[in-house]
Amino acid sequence: MALVYITRREHFNAAHKLWNPKWSEEKNFEIFGKCANVNWHGHNYELFVTVKGTPDPDTGCIIDLKLLSSIIKERVLERLDHKNLNLDVPFLEGVMASTENLAVAIWHELKEEVESHGCILHSVRLHETENNSAEYFGE
Repeated sequence: MALVYITRREHFNAAHKLWNPKWSEEKNFEIFGKCANVNWHGHNYELFVTVKGTPDPDTGCIIDLKLLSSIIKERVLERLDHKNLNLDVPFLEGVMASTENLAVAIWHELKEEVESHGCILHSVRLHETENNSAEYFGE
């Protein structure tokens, strides 16, 4: 049977700032620029979750996409949407709230639950802007 990949797209809005407390204010602004704004800044994030597996012979599906959407909403979106990533999200505590780190954290929030439904989490791709995105494959 064929191995197939399927992707679910979701959306959330969140604020953050990139700031390393070990550095001076000058260095933070030099490295992170506008992203170090002391009053935070926000993004309209696009999240793409790709799973892979063999389609079920009875349904033709790897996973029910409504189920995948509800897992993403419960495990990720409800915890991130309209939140301050630096202050409001327990699974990001102590982690620089970069797009790269956020993609990895989302992977860890989803992996066990997604895979308990008979498919494999292949990747998490997170678009911070139309020009910037990060993708994580669990490596």
